[in-house]
Amino acid sequence: MKKLLCVGLMLCLCLGGCAPASQKSEQTETEVVVFAAASLESALTQIAEKYQEQHPDVKFTFTFDSSGTLKTQIEQGATCDLFLSAAQKQMNQLDSQDTTGENTSGLDFVYSETRIDLLENQVVLAVPPENPGKINSFTDLTNGGYLLCIGNEDVPVGAYSLEILEYLGYSLDQLEEQGQVTYASNVSEVARQVQEGAVDAGMVYATDASTYGLTVVDAATPEMCRQVIYPAAVMKCGQEGSYQAAQDFLTYLHTDSEAMEIWKDVGFTLVG
Repeated sequence: MKKLLCVGLMLCLCLGGCAPASQKSEQTETEVVVFAAASLESALTQIAEKYQEQHPDVKFTFTFDSSGTLKTQIEQGATCDLFLSAAQKQMNQLDSQDTTGENTSGLDFVYSETRIDLLENQVVLAVPPENPGKINSFTDLTNGGYLLCIGNEDVPVGAYSLEILEYLGYSLDQLEEQGQVTYASNVSEVARQVQEGAVDAGMVYATDASTYGLTVVDAATPEMCRQVIYPAAVMKCGQEGSYQAAQDFLTYLHTDSEAMEIWKDVGFTLVG
């Protein structure tokens, strides 16, 4: 009888104690879909890896591209929990609380209360190794005999580049006629063309020059182009149940000491 009682007690302990342990091992994973400017790829993926060490229940799905392309995808119905743009314009166009007049379509995709100015960057003039075009400053672009790569006008780095060219008095039409300018769909593509020596110079962000190991010969002054600010916000076109996870990650991006160190290592300045 004692033997049977002992066996029964062991079964009860297994049924009563083992089942909850199995249930506890199952964690509910939360996916956060992040749309981010191409220039953020290196730093943001590093930061996400650090974050997941502390939050293994969070899974990130990243899309890196030009802010203009990402803005269009959001507008056309793409799922996005968190958007990090390389310029205010694209965020403004999606934000119903925009006061600049850039939201001409009345779009309402941004949780405006979560929006912050996260980072600052700088536009620089970069050249390939050995500088075959002998370009040492923006003013050297007037000498001719080179091929310059800039982003398309709907890409933030392209818009900044056009401002710089206009400030310096360069005619884009003339550069095109002389075959001295070529265009890229995002800043990473500009950087790759410079890195591969396909062009003599390119206008990129300081962080991309660092990431791709490019030689920087000049940097835009505040008079040449607008301040390069990266806004970030949680989006209304996100997944059900992902809002808090997206908000927590956004908070981490500008408050955690390790995250801030990574931003600084690649050349960003924290704003938010």
